[in-house]
Amino acid sequence: MTCDGCWCSPWPGWSVSSCTVLLSNGFSPAVASASVHLAEVGTTLTSGVAHWRFGNVSWPLVRRIGLPGAVGAFAGATVLTSLTGDWLKPAVAVVLFGLGALVIVRSVRGDLHGERHDPGHLRRRLLAPLGLSAGFIDAVGGGGWGPVATPTLLAAGRVEPRLVIGSVSAAELLVTVAASAGFLLGLGGEGIEAPLVLALLAGGVVAAPIAAWLVRHADASVLGVVVGTLLLMTNARVLMLEVGVPGPARLAVILAIAAAGAAIALRVRRLHAAGPPPAADATAPAETPTGPGAPEADLVAAGPTVEAARRSVPVGRG
Repeated sequence: MTCDGCWCSPWPGWSVSSCTVLLSNGFSPAVASASVHLAEVGTTLTSGVAHWRFGNVSWPLVRRIGLPGAVGAFAGATVLTSLTGDWLKPAVAVVLFGLGALVIVRSVRGDLHGERHDPGHLRRRLLAPLGLSAGFIDAVGGGGWGPVATPTLLAAGRVEPRLVIGSVSAAELLVTVAASAGFLLGLGGEGIEAPLVLALLAGGVVAAPIAAWLVRHADASVLGVVVGTLLLMTNARVLMLEVGVPGPARLAVILAIAAAGAAIALRVRRLHAAGPPPAADATAPAETPTGPGAPEADLVAAGPTVEAARRSVPVGRG
């Protein structure tokens, strides 16, 4: 099946998934997001170049959404590094949980489907607020630029999906650089482990060109449901640990989320495989009335068979 859309980054939800894994392993929200964004400098560069080579980038759209996104990302990184307290980790988990739900809702609604219009049809008053908010969420949540910006542009602008996906991916380099600068200024490198960043970078650089190719060959809605389900599962675990939910209950909730996500993914896959209902055949001949009350013109239009039958009926005398 041809893809009608896909989350940007090396693969769907890469940044939010990576940040969730780091949070689950004891990293602070600021260090987790900083590590992910430093690795993304390389992965988003690779992804943007790959999309450009595939002809998926509209540079005016990159400029109009990327510059506000960079401002929002820098602000989000500055805010996150200035915050402390035990409440921060569950708060970020709530943001990531919400992003997971958003990914699933957008996928089920089919917001990744667009029509082939020029990106100039997008309203300018939409792009700046969208870039600011998506960049801020990306820095605070360790990711979210793609899950917020891509489906919103496709749903609101009705632009060809490959141009939205490629342009958002290319603009993400500006967002990532700005967020990384904000984290380095706020943290000074404290707590950031170079081997971890390099490991994330290596995996992302390998996957980025594959993701650009998958834009044309993968079912983005199914992938979105899968990634959203993983985000719900992992962040639900973090939240339940924070409030002291017992282990068996945590396991039951996580298994229930996994089962629900699998059912939704299968349903979305079946709907996309079935395709739209076939349109009525306009060339099919319409039924022509042939009864006793049919007009003469209809009998003639019905063809020689009906006309011959009419003439074979004996006419009474009177």
